[in-house]
Amino acid sequence: MSGQKINKKLFEDRKRTNILSNPEQKFISYLVPRIPNWISSDGLTGIGLFGSIMIMASFILGKYYHIDYLLLGIVGFFIQWFGDSLDGRIAYYRNKSRKWYGFSLDIVMDWISTVMIGLGYVFYAQGNFELTGFVLVSLYGWAMILSLLRYKVTDKYTIDAGIVGPTEIRVIICIVLLIEVFSVGAIHYLVMGICAILFIINIIDTKKLLVLGDARDKEEKEAKKSENL
Repeated sequence: MSGQKINKKLFEDRKRTNILSNPEQKFISYLVPRIPNWISSDGLTGIGLFGSIMIMASFILGKYYHIDYLLLGIVGFFIQWFGDSLDGRIAYYRNKSRKWYGFSLDIVMDWISTVMIGLGYVFYAQGNFELTGFVLVSLYGWAMILSLLRYKVTDKYTIDAGIVGPTEIRVIICIVLLIEVFSVGAIHYLVMGICAILFIINIIDTKKLLVLGDARDKEEKEAKKSENL
């Protein structure tokens, strides 16, 4: 797979800036032609949702049965990535893309998955650490809102915050789960750290968005003045 090239047509609808974008897009370009025809884009969305259910279940099983069940969450994140990353790409590859249908479904499923994962962590956490799960979901929701507003303001859709995107977040959480298996209780402090980083990123992205919004306001005012001359 080292010689696999990126099929740029598959990624024309969005700009990616995340640090893993190049190997990720190469891997997706490798996988897309190999997806059986009987698996539809909606079917892949369902696979991604199943991965989120696995992640939520891994937290519950990890708390009430055995800590090693958290490793199931790592498998769940891969399945979630597989379905979430390939559902839209397979539609483009097969010339069956539905821009607004796919966009709407993607946002709804992302939010449902985020809530499920956060809920799983709330089940797993103890005492005041349960609030951290709520904070994490809220911060990720804030990031999703920023992404949608950025799309509205700039007409360009991006799901990344600089070099960090959904794939990087999945990898980070998988590492956190692995650490928790060997050092029980560490996850609570690591999640607090992730929340702090997300908060800073969201503040920076909010400021950038407001600058973009102000610039567009000025452009539209200038355009109206030109029309009235």
